Amino acid sequence: MLTISGISKAHGPKTLFIDGNLQVNIEDKIGLVGANGAGKSTLFSIILGDQEPDAGSVQLQRGCSMGYLPQETAPTSPISVLETAVSTTPELQQLFEKQHRDIRQAGSREAYENSEEHAHFQQEFAELGGYELEGPAKSILGGLGFRASDYSRPITELSGGWVMRAFLARLLVMEPELLLLDEPTNHLDLHSLIWFQGYLKKYPGAVLLISHDREFLNQTCSHIVEIRNQKITRYTGNFDSYLEQRKARDEQHRAAYEAQQKEIARLMEFVERFRAKASKASQAQSKLKQIEKMEKIPPPEAGESTIHFNFPQPPRSGQRVISLENVGYAYGSNVVYDGTLSLEVERGSRIVLVGPNGAGKSTLMKLMAGVIDIQKGTRDLGHEVHPGYFAQYR
Repeated sequence: MLTISGISKAHGPKTLFIDGNLQVNIEDKIGLVGANGAGKSTLFSIILGDQEPDAGSVQLQRGCSMGYLPQETAPTSPISVLETAVSTTPELQQLFEKQHRDIRQAGSREAYENSEEHAHFQQEFAELGGYELEGPAKSILGGLGFRASDYSRPITELSGGWVMRAFLARLLVMEPELLLLDEPTNHLDLHSLIWFQGYLKKYPGAVLLISHDREFLNQTCSHIVEIRNQKITRYTGNFDSYLEQRKARDEQHRAAYEAQQKEIARLMEFVERFRAKASKASQAQSKLKQIEKMEKIPPPEAGESTIHFNFPQPPRSGQRVISLENVGYAYGSNVVYDGTLSLEVERGSRIVLVGPNGAGKSTLMKLMAGVIDIQKGTRDLGHEVHPGYFAQYR
């Protein structure tokens, strides 16, 4: 399906990979991993044809369809959530955009639906296979957390995370034979993530994805491809299996390198001792040639850089760290908490806050941290409690 042969790529003085090879077959589920800056997104860009490799080639099987989800995207038209998911071709998207222009010209949807333009839309939509796509699109949108009431919402009204979900839905409705996903879980809540994992496991095509979510890689991938120290290496199995294989491979390489270095040192010791003796000079020369003919094992690869830091210890607080009582909060007409939210956190607690997007997780964090003021109810900090807050976006 996809064959990458001997590709090399450098950005200025930094070489990302040299003589890299990769074969992607139908139904492969491959996780692409590596340190930030190793070249994962660049490899995607080369596969998509947006960049050219410095050497080597990328060949996509003739007739193979490919779909790509970038890390971030933005809506470029006012079409709805469902229309976005159904717009699997440029023709369908243009048809929806024309429909919205016709509705504006008609003055109302009711007037438009009684017009010839609406009849022409229905005919062309049917000819393009749009009605057959609506069922799968609604099913996928539901799996990704959209409600039926969201289907008619203009995509331009959505937050960035929900926009990405809508574009992901469109990609899954398209069902390309090769699916390229760059950090697809960034904007998914727990329920949507679980659904998405199950969907990818059964996906009939090949998937090549970039993710830093270890559990997601374990659940979805049958192979891991690593970019490290300018090499592209493929491992069979999920992420945990890859870590075990890489550790064993590194240990074998280190042992072989050290054994060869000991042998070279032994031979060189003989050379240094006897090269000046006429009776041993020929043997010393033979040892030198033996060293020269060796296929030298490269030294072990440098370990990944690590960061060492310590969190300063805060003063000991009271047993009760924070309490919220009968809290209410709303963004205009959107009521997040209705005045019945109460919560108490004690010293030493480790709490995970979960819920669907829009449920109020970030709002609760901001209320607890004092970043936003409570509109109703009370917030009390315990003795010697000083909140620290790290925002999702800076």
